[in-house]
Amino acid sequence: MRRPPSGEQIEIESGDWRLTVVEVGGGMRTLRHRDWDVVSGYPVDRVCPGAHGQPLIPWPNRVDQGRYTFDGQSFQLALTEPLRGNAIHGLTRWGHWRVAARAAAEVVLAYSLDPQPGYPFSLALELRYRLSREGLAVRASVTNVGEARCPFAVGFHPYFSCGDATVDASRLKVPASTYVSTDSRGIPSGRARVDLTPVDLRGLRPIGGLAIDHAFTGLKRDSDGRAKVELASSDGRRRAAIWLDENFPYVQLFTGDTLPEAERRRGLAVEPMTCPPNAFATGEAIHVVEPDESWQCEWGVQVEQS
Repeated sequence: MRRPPSGEQIEIESGDWRLTVVEVGGGMRTLRHRDWDVVSGYPVDRVCPGAHGQPLIPWPNRVDQGRYTFDGQSFQLALTEPLRGNAIHGLTRWGHWRVAARAAAEVVLAYSLDPQPGYPFSLALELRYRLSREGLAVRASVTNVGEARCPFAVGFHPYFSCGDATVDASRLKVPASTYVSTDSRGIPSGRARVDLTPVDLRGLRPIGGLAIDHAFTGLKRDSDGRAKVELASSDGRRRAAIWLDENFPYVQLFTGDTLPEAERRRGLAVEPMTCPPNAFATGEAIHVVEPDESWQCEWGVQVEQS
């Protein structure tokens, strides 16, 4: 059998839930609840497009010109978004994650991020995907296995769908008071309250023709510390809640308008982020782990279907 572009396909299930995660990049390729494809995934014979389902480590989003400083030293990352002159979405998207543990409803993937040009640090990474009656929970663990303290951040890039042909018909709620504006290269240019703007999504409303590619913050949280982004089908029969723990103070929303035409606006990217765009350059909300220190964050998905 020929090897799929995304490598080994690891499938787990629990009740009405089915999940496929992949070896290359360690991300989600499919997530299904009964007859509903909750994530807008991609076929097994395709290279992962548009970062679908991928974890973004050791930074999400963009780094302006790939340049940053840490502890008085300057570093240059590879410009993986060359048309805009940015480094984008971390260093683990095309690496091979190995299965560290597996059960019927849970799998743990591991990855060794070794020192390299632009990021001369050593991290041991783990992703735990777990299904239950409540839905999907994804936990990321980061451990510094090097000799020097190091900076990092974590993000994820799943696209969600409630079954509408495009996201235009779906309804969206984002409990955020503030959004990050960006320039033509996707680099932050300022922040503003969402009040009286097209991206005030604090009440569940149709997406319509709204083009969204913004990071949001000032997230309102439930008593359990979770913030929830809600996406609902046009007929109200399907509703997904993407929850973020307190270690994710930012969420990027992307309606996919710059994707190839066949994929454009087919799913809504809801991207948990521990920092804003360009955080490696600004230092904002970047985490630092000392040697042998570990750190974790968690997000997940719950659904209602009638």
